[in-house]
Amino acid sequence: MVPAALLLCFASALLFYLASPRQRLRTRPLPAWMRLVALAFAASGAGVWIDVLGVGAGLFTALTALMLGWVGLPYAAWYAGREEQR
Repeated sequence: MVPAALLLCFASALLFYLASPRQRLRTRPLPAWMRLVALAFAASGAGVWIDVLGVGAGLFTALTALMLGWVGLPYAAWYAGREEQR
């Protein structure tokens, strides 16, 4: 269950990032409706975490996994852009 929860939360963070107009991993951002898919993934991931850990710990764990993705993706885009320049 834990790998599924992590996968859902990280996929949600990735879709939110790629649908943002300021993203740097693609030439064009994903359509805006992908944010709804990302929101569904985030809710599903939070639901799995709540099922595994309980309400309080599950919500905070889901938010932590989402934040890790949101913080890590701009650094990954920066690193990918740096590799392309070489």
